[in-house]
Amino acid sequence: MGKKKGTSGVVSPQPTPLIKHGGPESISACLTVTSALERENANLMRALFVFSILLVATQAYSLPAERVVLLHGLARTSSSMGSLEEFLSARGYQVLNVDYPSRKHQISELAKIVRKEVVSKTGTAEKVHFVTHSLGGIILRYLQQNDPLPNLGRVVMLSPPNQGSEVVDALGKLWLFEFINGPAGRQLGTDGDSISKQLGKVDFELGVITGDRSINWINSLIIPGKDDGKVSIESAKVAGMADFLIVPVSHPFIMKDKTVITKCFHFLQNGSFNMKLKRRQAAF
Repeated sequence: MGKKKGTSGVVSPQPTPLIKHGGPESISACLTVTSALERENANLMRALFVFSILLVATQAYSLPAERVVLLHGLARTSSSMGSLEEFLSARGYQVLNVDYPSRKHQISELAKIVRKEVVSKTGTAEKVHFVTHSLGGIILRYLQQNDPLPNLGRVVMLSPPNQGSEVVDALGKLWLFEFINGPAGRQLGTDGDSISKQLGKVDFELGVITGDRSINWINSLIIPGKDDGKVSIESAKVAGMADFLIVPVSHPFIMKDKTVITKCFHFLQNGSFNMKLKRRQAAF
C-alpha cells in the first residue's frame, strides 16, 4: 500500500505529498513554534526578574555597616554640608546630615539634641564616623566627654575652634554678635571659661583640616597668626589628633572644597590624609 509497480516491474515508493502553503498543517506548525518561543521568552523574563532581585539584595547587603554623620557649623544649616553628603553617599556610605538649631541653645543643650538624633538614626551601626564643621566639632567633643557614643569611629573636623577664637574674645559681648550667633557663639572664646578650653585631649581617631585664607579682613586683624577668617591655624589643633592638614580655603567654604572633601573620604577609610598611606579600605 502506498507503492506502485513501474514498467520495469520494480516497486518504487510513492513520494509523500508536500504540505500546501497556508494549509491547516502549516498553521498548526507555526502555532507550535510560536508557543515554544513564548515559553522561552517567559522563562527568560522570570530569570531576569530573579536576577534583578538578587542584585538588589546583594547591593543592600554590601552597604557598609558604618555610617557617617555630618554636623554643620554655627549659624549654618545641613544644606551647607550638601556637597559632602552627596560625595560620601555616592561612594556607598549611609549619611546622616544633621540639622540642629545652632543659634538657639548653649553647647550643652545642642549636644543633647545632636546625640538624640544620631542615636535614633544610627543606633544599629557598628561604627558611626563624623565630619564636622566649626562649632560641630566642639559639640562632638563635648558630647564625647559627657555622654559618649559607644560606637564612635573616625572623625574629621573642618576649621574647628578647638582652642577657641579671638574673635569671640573681642566681639562676643556685643549685642549684635549674640543676635547673629546665639548663646553657643559666646562660649567659643579663648579664656578659661571657654568650652573649648575645658574639653581637653581627644580620645578618638581625629583628623583636622583648617584653612589659611580669609575673606574677612576685620576678623583677621583680631586673630594672631595665619587664619581662615574665623579660626587661627594654631587654634584648630588639639591634643590627641591623628593628622592635621592646612588648605588654601576660607572658613565659610572649606566644607565645599573638592580637595577637602576627597581628604575627608580618605581619612574615613584610612585614618590619614596622606593618599600614599592606605592602611585599610574600610567597608569598601
